[in-house]
Amino acid sequence: MSRRNAEGSTGVTTAAVFGEVLKHFREAAGLTQGALAAQIPCDRSHVARIEAGTRVPQDTFAKTCDELLGTGGVLLRLWGRIDWYPEVEHPDWFERRAQMDAKAVQLYEYQVMVIPGLLQTPDYARALLSQTVKGDEVEERVRARLSRQGRFLADDGPVYVAVLDESCLRRVVGSPAVMRDQCAHLLRVGKCSNIRVQVVPADLYGIIRPTSSMSLITLPDGERWVYSESLSRAHFNNDPEVYARHNRTYDVLRADALSAPKSAALIGETMEGYAHDHEQARAERGDLDQKQLQRQRRRQLHRNSPRHPRRRPRPRQQEP
Repeated sequence: MSRRNAEGSTGVTTAAVFGEVLKHFREAAGLTQGALAAQIPCDRSHVARIEAGTRVPQDTFAKTCDELLGTGGVLLRLWGRIDWYPEVEHPDWFERRAQMDAKAVQLYEYQVMVIPGLLQTPDYARALLSQTVKGDEVEERVRARLSRQGRFLADDGPVYVAVLDESCLRRVVGSPAVMRDQCAHLLRVGKCSNIRVQVVPADLYGIIRPTSSMSLITLPDGERWVYSESLSRAHFNNDPEVYARHNRTYDVLRADALSAPKSAALIGETMEGYAHDHEQARAERGDLDQKQLQRQRRRQLHRNSPRHPRRRPRPRQQEP
């Protein structure tokens, strides 16, 4: 892997400082990590890792904590000033694409099966990458992936249009809870002035769907590239005829896809479905935990109950 520093860094503090400030306000409010996590809501381990400076929070996390802890917006302002990705690693085969993302003025994407990396939440990226890499490399790859997003999510970010096949929404990555939060994130970023998210419904017949994902990238000098991937390999093509052909396919597909507002409605319905599945799974886990607890209590009562020796019948003697 090659290593690069984030471009345009304006960070003035570290992730550890954010964690310390969060911990200060949490303790001042008299809350444990678990109690704060329950109100957000998220896992206690998520709060613990952020306080330790080992996990990058989303801006929505900082905003929610500000509201719950009554900080007056301190955490969100601090979040905006931190350079969360001072140094990241991309796989060697992807480094060139990452460099293009760092200076692109326009990006059109079509994606099948998975949410594009530029739109993934940390938990979605983590669950997806965990399928192919292990150990510390997972977090390194998550950090690298998220480091590409800030430029596109900024107020003056480049034009970014993502057309998603409905399979991206339906394929469960991680868990229903991860998918619920991922759908909510798509709805949030879709409100950015430079970003449009459109969905191609699965039941929309008679349209031409590309057989694989692709990106159409325009650089500041006007150069245009077609980008695609196959089995951890990157493919770049700047032939004007090739770009024009794929651009026509993309334009037709985007015209046939749901509009951004209708796509948001579909994403919202999908999110509600995942929220229901998550609550149902929690209820089932609660019932299972309760049954296990009852079994444990019965076993404990049985072990603690007084033991009385059983009278065993004497063996009968045979008559001579």
